[in-house]
Amino acid sequence: MSNLISYLFETNAFKVCPNNKPFWYTSGKIGPYFINTHFLYGSEESAVDLLSFIDIEKEHKLEISKKVLDKCLAQYNSNHIYKEVIDELVAYVKNNINVDEIDYVSGGERRDWFFANIVAYLLKKPFITIFKDLSCTISSPDFTNVVSSKNLEGKKVLHIADLVTEASSYVRAWIPAIQSLGAEIVWSVVVVDRKQGGNDRLNSLGINAHALLAIEPDMFKKALNMGIITNEQCEMLNKFYEAPDETMRQFLIDHPEFLENSLHADEKSVVRARLCIESNLYGLN
Repeated sequence: MSNLISYLFETNAFKVCPNNKPFWYTSGKIGPYFINTHFLYGSEESAVDLLSFIDIEKEHKLEISKKVLDKCLAQYNSNHIYKEVIDELVAYVKNNINVDEIDYVSGGERRDWFFANIVAYLLKKPFITIFKDLSCTISSPDFTNVVSSKNLEGKKVLHIADLVTEASSYVRAWIPAIQSLGAEIVWSVVVVDRKQGGNDRLNSLGINAHALLAIEPDMFKKALNMGIITNEQCEMLNKFYEAPDETMRQFLIDHPEFLENSLHADEKSVVRARLCIESNLYGLN
């Protein structure tokens, strides 16, 4: 576990903002950290390269699963961070789920594929590739035989994902896609749980939801003890965890210059600051 925390920071998969400079999120809200779990592929650069590769190849639906697996296996054999993360993921599945009961492993476009394809391969399970349009392909355990879809009536599926926030991707896409094949997602294992209700939502839907690591005070304390974050950053993360909107609202009240400066910053910050103001996301108007 401590290695995983260390790797999150080492690869910038988990990035904490400097003091009094929270990050802008796409929603128009702000927060003290960014998380890009797919950077655990080894580095931001290698993760971006794989995403670019996927974007180029994903139109070839019967070929993409094997091509991604080949990339991941090469990285697994050459990058110790990615190898340790995948080994821990496989060990977690074996220790917490009866592998004999798993009929298929699934993963959704695109970031799930960083982890799901290779886990299926190492578990020797057939793999269901789910695309954003809810279509699926099904690969044999060695990924050499791929079909567009088939009836999987009554089959039990383990879904592997990089991250769960509110489980909206599951509800909108992954669960319906698997159900369209006649199968059911029985288990979910994610690398990181953002502790924003996603796993609770999955459990309420009858899915046995697991995570290697949760973004919560225990993780912050361990990072502090490891010297990765400062006391000030730890305090900020804890406050945000307990009351995200109220914490950031108070920050904006205490630092009115932050919004003003954001309106004159880079284009992305300007767009998000305007969204924040125009939608009155923090009730400041």
